[in-house]
Amino acid sequence: MAEKSLSQEALDRYEKILLEEKEQTQKIINEINNLQKLGNKDSSGDLSSYSVHQADMGTDTDESEKRVYMLNKAIEKLKKLNEALRRVYDRSYGICEICGHYISDNRLRIVPFARFCIECKSKEEMKNRRK
Repeated sequence: MAEKSLSQEALDRYEKILLEEKEQTQKIINEINNLQKLGNKDSSGDLSSYSVHQADMGTDTDESEKRVYMLNKAIEKLKKLNEALRRVYDRSYGICEICGHYISDNRLRIVPFARFCIECKSKEEMKNRRK
């Protein structure tokens, strides 16, 4: 790993950003979990255990699948945020894991859990597209 690191002031600023993102993501996860626990019949106000029509069953299933997808995305983001916080604490945050150069401030503001600089991320994506 590179010997260089961001200033303590920058690390503190990014830690705050990451912790705020983590809190927002955790709220989303909790909301989705609560919706899943309620189930479609409770959230719609329908007291029967069966949908009235097959289309209703399809809609219920579709909504449930969307929530599962959103939950998985939020959990994945939470993992990335936790990894980024670990890098803040070990002072490797903001350093590209491939080339060792600093990741731009603009990139870190947009993707606070970024592990690669723009150039290396682009190369990585190009390599993955060829597979």
